[in-house]
Amino acid sequence: MEKSKFNQPFILGITLVSAMGGLLFGYDWVVIGGAKPFYERFFDISASPYLQGWAMSSALIGCLFGAMASGYLTDLYGRKRPLIGAAALFTIAAIGTGAASQFTLFIIFRLIGGLGIGLASALSPMYIAEISPAHMRGRLVSINQLTIVIGILGAQIINYLIADKVLESDSTKVILESWNGQTGWRWMFWAGTVPALLFFILSFFIPESPRYLGKRGKWKEALHILEKIGGNEYAVHEQKEISATLHETGTKIDWKVLSSKKVRPILVLGIVLAVFQQWCGINVIFNYAEEVFTSAGYSVGDMLFNIVITGTVNLIFTILAMRMVDSWGRRKLMLLGAGGLAVIYLVLGTSYFLELKGLAILVLVMAAIATYGLTLAPITWVVLSEIFPNSVRGTAMAIATSALWIACFVLTYTFPILNKLLHASGTFWLYGLICLAGFLFIFKKLPETKGKSLEEIENKLINQQ
Repeated sequence: MEKSKFNQPFILGITLVSAMGGLLFGYDWVVIGGAKPFYERFFDISASPYLQGWAMSSALIGCLFGAMASGYLTDLYGRKRPLIGAAALFTIAAIGTGAASQFTLFIIFRLIGGLGIGLASALSPMYIAEISPAHMRGRLVSINQLTIVIGILGAQIINYLIADKVLESDSTKVILESWNGQTGWRWMFWAGTVPALLFFILSFFIPESPRYLGKRGKWKEALHILEKIGGNEYAVHEQKEISATLHETGTKIDWKVLSSKKVRPILVLGIVLAVFQQWCGINVIFNYAEEVFTSAGYSVGDMLFNIVITGTVNLIFTILAMRMVDSWGRRKLMLLGAGGLAVIYLVLGTSYFLELKGLAILVLVMAAIATYGLTLAPITWVVLSEIFPNSVRGTAMAIATSALWIACFVLTYTFPILNKLLHASGTFWLYGLICLAGFLFIFKKLPETKGKSLEEIENKLINQQ
């Protein structure tokens, strides 16, 4: 198949719309980190690590339920309509969180936002993978991670611009009585309404996944979309491959298939990779930037500027990953990420132990984020979107994504507790050990998937069991 025959503007357009779920995912996920010094004083929870952890991790409960529901929703309604639903949830959460006057209401709207994140985190990469030609699938799925990173950086910049650039004092009273402590943190959440509404409107204009349509026996519609992607020859070829895999495993979800000897190891592989992406520890740097940087001697004002720097580094290395994922391949980049983070965390933990301050910590944090942005952050989503069989992809992706959000909840909730018990040094040493274990697992279990169609990957993984 000649690459020039593919309708790249059409493919890129629907990819970008779907990837707006990633943009809102990243924004909603990180905006709370910049608002944290202010809403904690407003709701008077700054003295309780347990309530701090609940405020930060409550959205993850919504993420979990959203991810769990995504399998059922995608099998029943396809990929498009649940994406529209996710966009609506993001919009409601952005408005409601900023308007909350009580801690309970704040938590409720964080849960609603979490539902949107959970749906989008499973749906966006899966949808993109299902509409992508094999030779460009890695780059296209990585666009979802790119938009997540843009959302993260956008939240960091907006947090920095909304907050006063110079804080006279970091004391609770001064912060609480400031514009930031009363109103500024609200605008940090409200700013997410604009991209959420845009995502909601544009989602009505993308087509349904041709692989979902084929699974439902709607081949005329599926062939029309495949022809629009790559022409008649491509459509006929893809239809034959998709049809063959569905014929072998049936068109309805069968839990016996997921637990079978052939499919179960693939599901376990996806679950472990999803959990590892969270337990490698990077997200605590975004969610608990205040603790990470103030432990290194920075003020709250410096912290807001530093997280913009780390977000910029994250963006640069995610763009680099998009250029490398279809040439280097998935396996090499995953191994580089796990091994690199293990080494960086060893040095970072030692630096905290030796009470180093300032630039040394910032450089190590940037190195960790650069490594993560180049490897585990985008490549995990690429692998998860590829490895599951056609007939159970929605349910299997939901299970893996649910495991990811359970792991993320554990990570986010336990960091303040671990930080208090083990201090920053011991906490990062622990994450380093987890990264070493992840390296060994990837080395032993993860095959290379670059350049293969989803059906070729399915046949390879099933036949090697």
